Amino acid sequence: MTEMHETQQGSPPPPPSAQQAPPDKDARLWGMLCHLAALAVFLGIPFANILGPLVIWLIKKNDFPFVDQQGKSALNFQISMAIYAIAAFPLTFVLIGIPLLIAILVVDVIMVILAAVKANNGLSFKYPLSIKFIK
Repeated sequence: MTEMHETQQGSPPPPPSAQQAPPDKDARLWGMLCHLAALAVFLGIPFANILGPLVIWLIKKNDFPFVDQQGKSALNFQISMAIYAIAAFPLTFVLIGIPLLIAILVVDVIMVILAAVKANNGLSFKYPLSIKFIK
């Protein structure tokens, strides 16, 4: 099976020694903060769920490749969640939108916390339901 996989892809995966080293402590910290900055919206700052990760990503993306990756992931997810919330808002007039908005909020908070914990451990987190706006 691995032979078929290698021939379909063209080349075998790189050996473990050639793979990227795990991110250092600072990169993990800033990666975690990219995700957690989205929770600043609970401080009453409009669009902080997008602006928080955006600011950290713009400041630190050139210093740490891990932060660049985590910032893009956090931004894509928060933009997606904002679009989903905007789409659900008109449905509040027929009452189905209220549980949808609550579900979007709960999923957002849970996914942000999971992503922050993974980033702090030096692992990438792939958000579900995330549209790739920033590549």
